[in-house]
Amino acid sequence: MRKLRMFCILLFVVFSPTLWAVEEFHIEIRDHLFFPSIVTVPAGEKVKLIVYNLDSTPEEFESFSLNREKVIFGNKKATIFIGPLKPGEYEFVGEYNPNSARGTVIVIKKQQGKNDVD
Repeated sequence: MRKLRMFCILLFVVFSPTLWAVEEFHIEIRDHLFFPSIVTVPAGEKVKLIVYNLDSTPEEFESFSLNREKVIFGNKKATIFIGPLKPGEYEFVGEYNPNSARGTVIVIKKQQGKNDVD
């Protein structure tokens, strides 16, 4: 029984970082614009957006369709988790500069690889 417990703990330690890994996507705010303004993420997975505000003034990442809003102070970064999402397009804006700071998250189904089994 003890060996089984140790084996289970070892499996948990070895495989847990890969099971809990969340794919990251980086966005910069420069001159009140998002770079890139289009981010493509996989459907059905939780992902992490890391938004770097390189301007000296604050900006608010806001998306009604993603149900997220986050103020990012000047020269700071913020982490925003989104998903899992269905395929489609989800718009976001910089609330303090909505005419210039605009972007889209495009969610697509992952392509099955040649070695994937149906």
